[in-house]
Amino acid sequence: MANSTNSTIKLSSEHQFSHELAALKAADHFPKPYRWELSPQAVLVYILGGSLAGNVQISPKYLGNKNLVEVAIASLLSDRALLFTGIPGTAKTWLSEHLAAAISGSSKMLIQGTAGSTEEQLRYGWNYAELIANGPSQKALVPSPVMKAMELGSIVRVEELSRMPSEVQDALITILSEKTIAIPELNSEVLATEGFNLIATSNDKDKGVYEMSAALRRRFNIVVLPLPKNLEEELNIVVYRVKQLAKPIGLSFEELKKQQLEKLIHIFRELRSGVSVDGKQKIKMVNSNLSPAEAISIVHQARIEAFYFENNKLQTKALAQGLINSVGINKNDEIVALQDYNETVLKKRSEFKDWYTAFKEILY
Repeated sequence: MANSTNSTIKLSSEHQFSHELAALKAADHFPKPYRWELSPQAVLVYILGGSLAGNVQISPKYLGNKNLVEVAIASLLSDRALLFTGIPGTAKTWLSEHLAAAISGSSKMLIQGTAGSTEEQLRYGWNYAELIANGPSQKALVPSPVMKAMELGSIVRVEELSRMPSEVQDALITILSEKTIAIPELNSEVLATEGFNLIATSNDKDKGVYEMSAALRRRFNIVVLPLPKNLEEELNIVVYRVKQLAKPIGLSFEELKKQQLEKLIHIFRELRSGVSVDGKQKIKMVNSNLSPAEAISIVHQARIEAFYFENNKLQTKALAQGLINSVGINKNDEIVALQDYNETVLKKRSEFKDWYTAFKEILY
């Protein structure tokens, strides 16, 4: 049953892993940059897992390329901001949140980019009641998370930067170049304190994306987060995250059936790439987002269904239904591609008989 002592749906990284951050801080004898909670070496251990000084065991937060994480950490020590880009589900937000938690002790300095974002969200706004009553003043000023981070010398996050209109994005150019925000109404400015930097994420494949200007892109060190390079790596990511997701809601499940999950990831990789895993057969691709994050969501949902409705037996049909929902039940061309895959690929594989049957029952 759910844990009644904690009704919070999602804890911030710094709260969920507070014991690990405290242990790392106590064991961290490497030089720390100004305003950083941990040294770069300790931040790397926090992200990738392992031990520091031989006595602190840390769980991995990101299962991926070590060099990319090192580049990201080094970028935040430079005079340029950091931009994570890649297709949805490659852990851009997850990694940015954990980096901010490890470096600044807080991941809550956050701006969520949308098509309705305004320049005020990046710079500052006003308490209009105070503004009307007494005119422009420091009391009436409402600082943005960016301005707060500049004053504190901490990391601020901007999610989905490319969803913001171009003119709003460009408000960052002066901030990132000059490390200042001018407040002409008060004839003053806010200067960034040492330690300030910004982590942005961008999904260039999403619909409704606003192209970032070359001037803004030059203000970032850009790190492209790739999809897992092979089936085993992707499977490990999915299993690890699903096991983590089960803990906060207090659900007890049977051990994950590795073979079922291997088949799900196998199907994901083939539909995503347009070629069989062994490289011998061309397959109709689907344009839907079949990323590790989507697989994690499908498995987690299927496990909840299994626990409450299937006597704790994880059913292939539940996984197949989740995959079909991800492809998009109302997108006829995607469903046709999935039907074609079922008949031309899965039907011929005896080890995928359960998946072939499940797809056939749902799709036809």
